[in-house]
Amino acid sequence: MPRTATLALPALLLLAACSGSDEDTAPGGVTQSEAAALNDAAAMLDANALAPDTVAQPKETP
Repeated sequence: MPRTATLALPALLLLAACSGSDEDTAPGGVTQSEAAALNDAAAMLDANALAPDTVAQPKETP
């Protein structure tokens, strides 16, 4: 039994070390700052988007 405990303790310590970072994570596994940057980028893309009717449609050739 002592040998099992001796082997289990380092395994538990290694597992505890993999608990994550100090930053809170948002859904999807990204950090809060990464989620904010993605939201800002999406807002910029939405602000610069063209309406579908402003793009010229290709003319058919006879």
